[in-house]
Amino acid sequence: MNAKNNRKKAVIKAAGLGIFIIAAVALVRFTPVRETLTADRLGLFLKTVGAWAPLAYVVLYVVGVCLFLPGTFLTALGAAVFGPYFGFLYAWLGAMIGSSLAFFIGRYLGRDFASSLIGDKLKKYDDAIERNGFATVLYLRLVYFPFTPMNFGMGLTKVRFWDYFFGTGLGIIVGTFIFTFLIGAVRDIWVSGQWGRLLSWKIVFSLALFVFSCFIPKIVEKVKVWNTET
Repeated sequence: MNAKNNRKKAVIKAAGLGIFIIAAVALVRFTPVRETLTADRLGLFLKTVGAWAPLAYVVLYVVGVCLFLPGTFLTALGAAVFGPYFGFLYAWLGAMIGSSLAFFIGRYLGRDFASSLIGDKLKKYDDAIERNGFATVLYLRLVYFPFTPMNFGMGLTKVRFWDYFFGTGLGIIVGTFIFTFLIGAVRDIWVSGQWGRLLSWKIVFSLALFVFSCFIPKIVEKVKVWNTET
């Protein structure tokens, strides 16, 4: 009887997760809210709140992550408003809080149902994620796995929260820094009107970092192979 009740609760919570995701996507794409979620309007809003802009942006980022807004859009907004350095700091903070909240939503609403569907074949992968949670999360972040789906999806696995948290925190630093630094540098050039600075060290450095980041997964694989051989 208890098993039947637990199964029923798991199904209800999983249905709640499905409804939440559908409602979030529908709210952003098919309601008047969509018209307010533009770079121009959000940027204007952040400028009008004055000293509260950093906090407002972080809250916006957290809510945006849970509503399946693209992380690149939210990060670019921060860089455009706050510049490369503070833009990076606020974007990283918002991404960390938002990804953690999404993880807990997925864990609370969907984990029980997901575990009931896992058979013997999938269980070994679930157990492997639990054992190697930090490395798994770090690798997926470094290869730019879709940000928001991964946040909710990891909540369905057995990965420990702190492994997920630190793997995410370290894994998104490179991509977030590159994006905010590049957008922020272009924003500074736009404001100054000195278009010759497009060949400045900031732009070149950002592009070089981006190219390097594309090779990080291969470097990680090489290190793993080297460690197993030694």
